[in-house]
Amino acid sequence: MIELYQLEHLLAVARYGTLSRAAEELHTSQPVLSRTMQKLEEELQVRLFDRQKNKLTLNKNGEVAVQCAEKVMDEAMRMVEQVRAFDQAQRTIAVGSCAPAPLDGLFPVLSRYWPNMTITTEMRDASVLLDGIRSGAYTLVVLTEAPLDSGLYCQLYGDERLYLSVPSSHPLADHKDGVWLKDIDGQRMLLHANIGFWRKWAQRMLPSTHFLLQQSLEDLSELVSSSTLPAFSSDVMMRGHHEVVDRVFLPILDEDAHATYYCVCRQEDKKRLSPLLRDIEEQGL
Repeated sequence: MIELYQLEHLLAVARYGTLSRAAEELHTSQPVLSRTMQKLEEELQVRLFDRQKNKLTLNKNGEVAVQCAEKVMDEAMRMVEQVRAFDQAQRTIAVGSCAPAPLDGLFPVLSRYWPNMTITTEMRDASVLLDGIRSGAYTLVVLTEAPLDSGLYCQLYGDERLYLSVPSSHPLADHKDGVWLKDIDGQRMLLHANIGFWRKWAQRMLPSTHFLLQQSLEDLSELVSSSTLPAFSSDVMMRGHHEVVDRVFLPILDEDAHATYYCVCRQEDKKRLSPLLRDIEEQGL
């Protein structure tokens, strides 16, 4: 029976050209490597090398054996990766969302439902999330549109509406009934870089606004508390967060400043996930 280590050693000999160099790279001795090649020849019942004094050269049989060994080793590595990925998938629940707010509400529910599983969350574009849920890369995704796909189950999750956060001294602070995006465009604003689809939305809807992007949520919160610059918030974000001192939150009146979220899973997983989906529906966003 041919062993994988024999093929690995054959490939090393082909790659490095000499037994001595191959043995050095494999952290073994030259005699051991030589015996391994002899045993491989015995298993195949053909000669793979032309042997001369102090020299070993692959013959035509050896060149074919190297090509086959490369394919076998590639398949063996692919097998290892697939088995490990499958094992990881059995212990990991992957959830994707197009925005951060839905993930904040989902994580506690998921943790209760799968207390012994590793739960991973990430934000991606809707197209990536759809491809991922179809392929099984995600267990659950959150989108802003219900997908027209008979293979997917879709459930309403909740709504989010944007607000403008400004200091009480800001000229817009007395607009208690709300502001329009045209009232904001052209100003300098603080913006968290990792807010999913809302980032592209803000840059599209406010083309003349200069956004000061912050990678860290902690840094953004500190700047919002200490600066006079406007920033975005939302009704979802404001729930469960401490009140920001000397800040006024004004609803943005444009209908585009509103998002409806849907939880999506594969139809084949609906029955298994029904208790979780029921909890999500009862809790809402």
